[in-house]
Amino acid sequence: MARMRKRMFAAAATLALVFGGTAAQAEQWVLSKEASKIAYGSIKRDSIGEVNHFTGLSGSVSPAGLVSVSIDLTTVETWIDIRNERMRKVVFEAMGADKATLMAEIDMTELDIMAPGDTKMLDVEGALAIGPLTIDIYTTFFVARLSHARTLVMNDEMIMLSTEEMGIDPSIDRLMELAELPGITRVAPVTLRLVFDRAA
Repeated sequence: MARMRKRMFAAAATLALVFGGTAAQAEQWVLSKEASKIAYGSIKRDSIGEVNHFTGLSGSVSPAGLVSVSIDLTTVETWIDIRNERMRKVVFEAMGADKATLMAEIDMTELDIMAPGDTKMLDVEGALAIGPLTIDIYTTFFVARLSHARTLVMNDEMIMLSTEEMGIDPSIDRLMELAELPGITRVAPVTLRLVFDRAA
C-alpha cells in the first residue's frame, strides 16, 4: 500500500494541470458515462482485428484529488453474445474480477488556468487494479478544456497491456480452444476517452 501511495503521489506532479482550483475552491468532477469510452483491440487468426469496449463506466475526481475510474467488466461489448459471455466467464470470472479501476492522485491547483479551447500534453503515471493485480500504467494524455465545466482526457498513444502481466494467458488459451482458433494476440491496445463534468 505504501508503494502504491508513493506511485500515485508521483502521478500528481504530471496530472496537476488536468483539474484545478485552489484548495478552498476545489470541487468534484464526475465522469460522463455517455461521452466517455474505454476500448481495447485484439487480433485472431493473425489477420482479423476486432475492437471491443465496456459500456459500464463511472468515476470522479474528488476535491482531495483522487482520480478513480471504475470499469464494470460484466458490461464488455464484443458485438457477439456468446463472446461477451465467454469474456465474462472465462476471462474476468477466472481472475476473480467483476470490475477494474484506473487510479491516480492529483494536486487540485491549475484547471482554472486553462481556458475553454486550451489543450495540454501530459506524461502520466497511474495504476490499473483488476482482481488481485495492480498494473503500472505509463502514457501521455491529451487534455482539452471543452468549457468551464467540462474537460476531455484521452491517451495520445495506445496503452499496451499484455495478457501475461494481467495473468490471463490460461484464459486466452481456453478462449482459443472454445472458438477453435489457432491464435489470439497476447497484447491488447487500449484507448481511453474520458470526459469529466464539474459537479453542480
